[in-house]
Amino acid sequence: MQRKIIHVDMDCFYAAIEMRDNPAYRDIPLAVGGAPDRRGVISTCNYIAREFGVHSAMATAYAIRLCPNLTVVPGRMQYYKDISAQIRNIFRRYTEIIEPLSLDEAYLDVTEADHCRRSATLMAKEIRTAIHEELGLTASAGIAPNKFIAKICSDLNKPDGQYVVAPEEVGEFVKDLPLKKIPGVGKVTQKRLEKLGLYTCADIRALGKSETIQLLGNLGNLLAKRAWGIDDRELTTTWVRKSVSVERTFPEDIHDSVSAIEALTKLFKQLSERLTAYPDRKIKNLQVKLKFSDFTQTTIERAGADLQLDKYVELLPRAWERGKGQGIRLLGLGVALQDAGYRTEDHQLTLF
Repeated sequence: MQRKIIHVDMDCFYAAIEMRDNPAYRDIPLAVGGAPDRRGVISTCNYIAREFGVHSAMATAYAIRLCPNLTVVPGRMQYYKDISAQIRNIFRRYTEIIEPLSLDEAYLDVTEADHCRRSATLMAKEIRTAIHEELGLTASAGIAPNKFIAKICSDLNKPDGQYVVAPEEVGEFVKDLPLKKIPGVGKVTQKRLEKLGLYTCADIRALGKSETIQLLGNLGNLLAKRAWGIDDRELTTTWVRKSVSVERTFPEDIHDSVSAIEALTKLFKQLSERLTAYPDRKIKNLQVKLKFSDFTQTTIERAGADLQLDKYVELLPRAWERGKGQGIRLLGLGVALQDAGYRTEDHQLTLF
C-alpha cells in the first residue's frame, strides 16, 4: 500500500501564541528569547522580524542590532507545552501514528485513515483548519509518500499553506533539489560535497549509486536514495533518550579557571538531579561543551560509567585549550546513555 505521510509544522509557534494572546504584538517585529544583557538567544520570531534577518538561535543582542525596534518577550514553556498537547489531540482525530519532532512539528501517517474519503490532502487541510479555528494559530503542511518529501513540502507554502507531492511526482520533484535541503547534510558536509562538484540531487544521480557510496560511504548510500526521493523510514512513535545535559550562558565571559570550575560544579549538581529521572539507565560517556567568545564551540568526551565531578574537571581544560585563549561564553555538561528503556510518544511532544 502506498503510504500517505503528512508533516505539520506550526508557523513561528511561540511568537504566534504571544501575538494571539496580545494583539499589540501582531503588527510589530516580535521575538521570543532571552534578554540581551544576559547573553540571551532568540528561540523564534515572527515573520516581520525575519524580514530584518532575525532568526532562531541568534544572539538577542545581535538580533536587536539588525532590528532596533524588535520586541523580545520571555518564553512561557509550560504554556507552549500545554498548547502543543491540544494540537496533538487534533492530530489524534485522524491517526494514532504520530511522530513528534518538537513542540511545533510532527509527522502523521494517515495511510489507513478513513477520513476525508481517504485523501491525505483533505485531511491536512482539515487539521490546519481545526488548529486555526480552535486555537487561533496557523500551521503549514507537506503531504507526500514519505517523511523526507513531506518535510520539504511543508516549507514550500509557509505560512498557513500546504504542498502536495503525489507518488508519481517524486522523482521530478527532487531532481533539482539542493543537497543542503536533505536532512543530515549540514554546512560542513555541504562544503565537502561542493568540493566534489555535487550541488543537487541531479548531480548525485549522474554520479551513480556505486560511485557515490565509494566516495562518501554511509552518507553516499543515504544521498543515493534521497536523490531519487526514496525514504523507507517508518514513523517513530517511541523514543530512546540517548543523552541528558545541562548548560548555562554567562552574562560575561569566564576567563579564569576558578570561576569556570565553580560554574562547572553548580552545573554538575543540576545534571545529577536530572539523572535521577533515569535510574535504570547506565552512563556510556561524559561530555563537556564550551562556546567561546567568538561563538565557536567544541565538545569533548570520555568513556565512563560513573558520574564523577573530578572527571568533568579534568575534561574542562582540555576543551578550553581549543579556544586558543578565548573566554568561555557557555558551559555545558552531559552524559550519553547506553541503550535501554524508552520514552513514549506522549512524553516527547512536551519535552522541549
